Amino acid sequence: MTIEFTPQGVCSRQMIIEVEDGVVVDMKVIGGCNGNLQGISSLVKGMKVDEVIKRLEGLQCGGKGTSCPDQLAQALKQAQ
Repeated sequence: MTIEFTPQGVCSRQMIIEVEDGVVVDMKVIGGCNGNLQGISSLVKGMKVDEVIKRLEGLQCGGKGTSCPDQLAQALKQAQ
């Protein structure tokens, strides 16, 4: 399944997440802090969706009330 998600309240403009059998197999982010988002993408590949949500939901960036990792968790929750 491909999830195309438009994050809210962060610098990134779009997240494209590939999920197969409850596991994140790929993630690309357009916009945002390139190096950090490449790192997050690399770390979540091969991880179960529930684990990604558990680890990333609620993280904040600079007082925005959300972050790119939190927005990834929200995208995965919506797709469940």
